[in-house]
Amino acid sequence: MTIGNDLRRAVKGQVLVSGDDTFDQARRPWSLVVDQPVLAVVEAEDAADVAALVRYARLAGLSVSAQPSGHGATGAVEGVILLRTGRLGGVEIRPGQRTARVGAGVRWSEVLSAASPHGLTGLAGSSPVPNVVGYTLGGGLSWFSRRHGLAADSVRAFDVVDAEGVMTRVTADSDAELFWALRGGGGDFALVTALEFDLYPAPHLYGGRLIWPAERAREVLAAFREVTAEAPEELAVWFNLLDFPPLPFLPDALRGKALVAIDTAFLGEAGEGRALLRRFEEIGGMTDDTRRPLAVANLGDICAEPTEPTSGVGHAELLTGLDDAAAEVLLTDPIAPLLSLQIRHLGGALARPVPGGGACGHLSEPYSLYMIGVTPTAEAVAAAETRQKEIAGALVPYTSGRKPYTFLGVGERAAAAFPGDVLARLRGVKRARDPRNVFRSNYPVLG
Repeated sequence: MTIGNDLRRAVKGQVLVSGDDTFDQARRPWSLVVDQPVLAVVEAEDAADVAALVRYARLAGLSVSAQPSGHGATGAVEGVILLRTGRLGGVEIRPGQRTARVGAGVRWSEVLSAASPHGLTGLAGSSPVPNVVGYTLGGGLSWFSRRHGLAADSVRAFDVVDAEGVMTRVTADSDAELFWALRGGGGDFALVTALEFDLYPAPHLYGGRLIWPAERAREVLAAFREVTAEAPEELAVWFNLLDFPPLPFLPDALRGKALVAIDTAFLGEAGEGRALLRRFEEIGGMTDDTRRPLAVANLGDICAEPTEPTSGVGHAELLTGLDDAAAEVLLTDPIAPLLSLQIRHLGGALARPVPGGGACGHLSEPYSLYMIGVTPTAEAVAAAETRQKEIAGALVPYTSGRKPYTFLGVGERAAAAFPGDVLARLRGVKRARDPRNVFRSNYPVLG
């Protein structure tokens, strides 16, 4: 096959195909459980290189899947050209306008570090590692979304390459329908090379993690329900059940331990934040408390999530409530063999429809649930997926059936993330803008 030579003539960036020494490394996704049987991997040099790749794929009858960091990969990419955009860097902070412009390869850690000295923040999630563009195209559920909504609705403009290979700028005024679809509908409609979005004041930030032995889980969940019932929109509180395997690289405080934890971030001063969380201090047996005033640049310290690819499977649900019966489902049995079960408090701005908002819509459910299993073997994958299905099945009376787009798991479909009318509209945009299916998102709207 001449695909490698043809691609090398078409683009300036690195091209790797099967048989090349680093091909397997280059096609690796974030979750090492997922295999990506792609035709080739292209590391674009710049936006013009992306455009050249799209024109080549269109003429060759091929599809392109953009994966800056490999988060959200499903493995449904056989015969696809995998595009890496890591070289499309650049972070520009405009403090006076409270906006930022980033290239398609930029990670949230870079934005937070650049915005922090100005007392500003973007709507980042729990980890500093994910790519800003990919996160935002899927909606973007942030620590600060209760106050400021989903990240997708803070976008001001996209620089894109369309399905004809033409570079253009997309705003609400220039192309309202594509602008709507890109804000939370995924990467099925155009290939984004840069993004401009709003930043928000964060002169003070307080947060951290509180930990107890798992035996305190009932008390901690009861306190979580009480605190979230009255929490102001500036306060994010997440409940975690944790079951760490006895792995040698884990610290003594975690290795082989079953724990319960509260993660929290507050857009305000430490004294006020501590007062809002005082209910948790009434629970005895706390083994750790990392809460402190934080710089925006250190937001990722709260959860301390892995910063390198791992073997894991996830499963998400949206909870319609968290009453005594739902709490009993969560607490009756251990979560093992899962590593974690997390409940995030939603509400606030997330629950309000946004005038002129994007395809991400709003989340009327008050809580989200996300379960993760560490899966180094096929047997571990099967065991984790079985436990996730057991818990999700028991929670059916308390779940809506919808899932946030960026929390979809392998084997799930985009239809699970959108109401029927929104999905139909997204499919209309896809058919009109990309009839040859040049673009393949992780979860295609036509899939």
